[in-house]
Amino acid sequence: NCIFRSLNKMNFITRLSALCLRKSKMQQRHQSSRRPAVPLGSRILTDPSKVFEHNMWDHMQWSQEEEENAKKKAAENSLVKVHQEIQEILPEKRRKELKTEERSSEHTIMNSTNSFSHKNEMFEEGEEYWTKSYGGGSTCVQGYLCNKKQAESLTDNPQVKNCGKELGRLESFPGSDAAYRILEVGCGAGNSVFPILKVLCKTPGTFLYCCDFASGAVELVKSHSSYNSAWCSAFVHDVCDDALPYPFPDEILDVILLVFVLSTIHPDRMQGVVNRLAKLLKPGGILLFRDYGRYDTTQLRFKKGHCLSENFYVRGDGTRVYFFTKDEVWNMFNMAGLTEVQNLVDRRLQVNRKKKVKMQRVWIQSKFQKPLLPSLNNTEETTKRHLNR
Repeated sequence: NCIFRSLNKMNFITRLSALCLRKSKMQQRHQSSRRPAVPLGSRILTDPSKVFEHNMWDHMQWSQEEEENAKKKAAENSLVKVHQEIQEILPEKRRKELKTEERSSEHTIMNSTNSFSHKNEMFEEGEEYWTKSYGGGSTCVQGYLCNKKQAESLTDNPQVKNCGKELGRLESFPGSDAAYRILEVGCGAGNSVFPILKVLCKTPGTFLYCCDFASGAVELVKSHSSYNSAWCSAFVHDVCDDALPYPFPDEILDVILLVFVLSTIHPDRMQGVVNRLAKLLKPGGILLFRDYGRYDTTQLRFKKGHCLSENFYVRGDGTRVYFFTKDEVWNMFNMAGLTEVQNLVDRRLQVNRKKKVKMQRVWIQSKFQKPLLPSLNNTEETTKRHLNR
């Protein structure tokens, strides 16, 4: 009975979260455009003469000429690199500023809005995956989400038993009594935190962690009227600091949201960040990733002198941004021991109807899962499948 109650609770949380977030986004679209919103991914541009009839078009295919022009622009704006001396000073200076000041209102609003929209999309698309993977016949053993056959092997696995006992010996921590836990990395001002909390606060046994490098952003979240420590714990955290502990033990998270965060980190430190986050996931847990893709309009608009290294730039406000390929993302998460559920390039055409301007947007959207057991993670076999695709 305990097993089936846990299963029903997880399925209920997933469906309710997706439903609530979808409703919130649909209302936003309806209010802004005053017309019913179309389903995500269904607005396809079939007649180029109608390109300015909508603000966004989905699933864009680039011509060879467009691809070559994008590569040429990226090569041109990368010719002049930021001096090495400035590169070493810049990150430390910016880090000190963020620790003592709130992000500028323009930067916070822009990034929070983007993250809110993209995280909603990932919840919607993730609903089908969770239902398919953990719908009928799935169960939960010591916090490990699995099917019936895997459950039988888990109950006899001494590592799983010891893990459960170890967790029971740990001191109390925020969300220690929860059965389902989510972490949002880079929560900003909380524009995606509070829609999630609207669901969690009505669902016993759930908990949301959210963190940000900027103390001002975390204070904004905590000061919000909807913030409640019974369902949420917001904390300041530098994901690049491997020695900095999280306020909860490893292997307790069901979902991690990593949206437009990894691109702000120096490429040399990305793998370490992904490795550390992977340790926080339960076996069977999911990491949802979305970030800038190679040759996005944002990359092509940089002027000379803003390039730090290949595909890595610094903005005027000192923040940095990297532009990924699908293979780079796969390699990082595979190295961290996670397996691919979804990994795709999301190409869209964004238009300014008033100015008649077209912008090619490119994002990478991925879902990676922590294997249920170490023996289920065959890295060699996974690599072969990846290379043969």
